Amino acid sequence: MAGRFVVVGAGEWFGAPRLEAEDFLVAADGGYPHLLAAGLTPHLVIGDFDSAPPPAGLKTLRLPVVKDDTDMLAALRLGLRAGYTRFALYGGTGGRIDHTLANIQCLHFLAQRGARGTLYARDAALTAIRRGGLAFPPGLQGAFSAFSLTSRCRGVTIQGMKYTLKDATLSAAFPIGVSNQFTGGPAQVWVRQGVLLAVYPLEAQPQDLSVEGA
Repeated sequence: MAGRFVVVGAGEWFGAPRLEAEDFLVAADGGYPHLLAAGLTPHLVIGDFDSAPPPAGLKTLRLPVVKDDTDMLAALRLGLRAGYTRFALYGGTGGRIDHTLANIQCLHFLAQRGARGTLYARDAALTAIRRGGLAFPPGLQGAFSAFSLTSRCRGVTIQGMKYTLKDATLSAAFPIGVSNQFTGGPAQVWVRQGVLLAVYPLEAQPQDLSVEGA
């Protein structure tokens, strides 16, 4: 499926998302006012609309108020069923910490299903990686962190940063991957087993790596 499945939630708003021509734009319930303020019209509005009625004149999908999925996760399931493999999540951080954690779990959910999701925060982007990696272009400065979302991540390799790793094991109980640094040269991170959360500057725009190419 060409393009990304872009979902805007009701979290903190840091400005309009960077959209590609073939992106499919979804407002998850309270995310619609953010898009309205930015002059953007979503292809779909999804939610339980427990705090406000659905907007008129737009395609909507009403969800039950009592449900297992968050509005964000329900939207991501739609994207997966439609065949999307790249997802971008905006308005999914800030405010209540439990909502932010839920959206990080959504990244894990996507990675387990062979998709790649990126969650955009105020000053960083977060991506969950499963059996693959990210290649960062030269010229970057700032912090990079890596966390194991599964009990263990094995075969973790980090190159081109201040602190390097080769075929290491990271544990979900030990945050040794926090506060690495880009040094201005090209850099790579990849994992062979488990789901690794990468946190990096917004401007990075890394490219995907396969395990075979790592």
